[in-house]
Amino acid sequence: MYAPGSLASLRQRNLALVLQAVRRLDATSRVDIVRATGLSRTTVSSLVAQLVRDGLLVEAADRRPATGLQAGRPPTRLSLDPQGGVLLGVHLGHDVVRVALADITGSVLEEDVSELDVDQLPDAALALVTRTAAALLARADVPPERLLCAGVAQSSPVPTSPGGGPQVLAAWQGVDVAGLLGTGLGVPVRVGNDANLGAVAERTFGAGRDTRHLLYVMLSDGIGAGLVLDSELYVGGAGTAGELGHVLVEPEGHLCRCGKRGCLETVAGTQALVRALGQALRSGDGTALSLEDVLRGCAQGDDRALRVVADAGRAVGRAVASAVMVLDPDLVVVGGTAAGAGEPLLAGLREQLYRDLGPGAGRRLEVVAGQLGARAEVLGAVALALAHAPLPGGGPVQVPVQARVR
Repeated sequence: MYAPGSLASLRQRNLALVLQAVRRLDATSRVDIVRATGLSRTTVSSLVAQLVRDGLLVEAADRRPATGLQAGRPPTRLSLDPQGGVLLGVHLGHDVVRVALADITGSVLEEDVSELDVDQLPDAALALVTRTAAALLARADVPPERLLCAGVAQSSPVPTSPGGGPQVLAAWQGVDVAGLLGTGLGVPVRVGNDANLGAVAERTFGAGRDTRHLLYVMLSDGIGAGLVLDSELYVGGAGTAGELGHVLVEPEGHLCRCGKRGCLETVAGTQALVRALGQALRSGDGTALSLEDVLRGCAQGDDRALRVVADAGRAVGRAVASAVMVLDPDLVVVGGTAAGAGEPLLAGLREQLYRDLGPGAGRRLEVVAGQLGARAEVLGAVALALAHAPLPGGGPVQVPVQARVR
């Protein structure tokens, strides 16, 4: 029986170590695995044999030419087997549901995006995920039993202790996302905050590769931040670290969906950008406009749109400066739908950030645009699914994913 501290759990841990070594080195020999894990040759041979038998690893003769002492029989090379199973990544945005199907190497096989008022319709959103998953499996010609695990990125905090659902979205209070989707999909489901998973995605295979200390800022309908500190995701004691969007910036400002006034989200979220552009164009509250109008105006060099996004960038920079002073990251990555405004937004953010940090404090700090765009959160959800996909016999895989984006 799999239980913490048991021999079975020790073997599961060692299986995960082997898979981790293979994934990190891409394709490797048994000798390389021994060096990387510190396990004995006998143990590694036994573990590799099980992983090959269970379809998680595939082996083939190394075709590279050998010389000198290496001449002779070529070593067998090992790599993850793309046929070993599939994973589901889900992003429950405020008004969109994005679902991606990937193999265990992290390569995306199929993907779908649907518009829906997710904030107000939890039942409809979860039902849509289940239907979409079935459709993607069919399109990829993958039997449902090969689905190993699903990861979900949701647009609100994910408490680290039992006791319910998101703390900001009223309609989702008490909704057991993992339990309901797990029943619908028939596999384990793990849930994470979308900004946190965006940080994981950018850190693993995006703009933050090889960065140990990363602050990911997600600018969309909501505003969030994901923190990677010393190469590990940091979520805080209650799971609410990085709630940048609800930092107070205007005490007498607009009412936020969280119930407070003047949150950063009400100044720099996508709805705030649209509202500000509507006022600049003298068209009321901007209800006839959309984020696309803001982005188009920036691309065309419209002074009013440029001023709106620069002001938003400065507001974000002011909030980010406090986080930078406390956490001292090496890199700030800006993602989310509003990041499509590009350099005008980043320039405003950098201007305020460096000003607030003071002379020399931000000299080595870079602020860059994310590389994964609107897909960052769903790819982070794929990474979450892979990290918790069950191995044969129980226990998680816990292999860092490096998804190949197509």
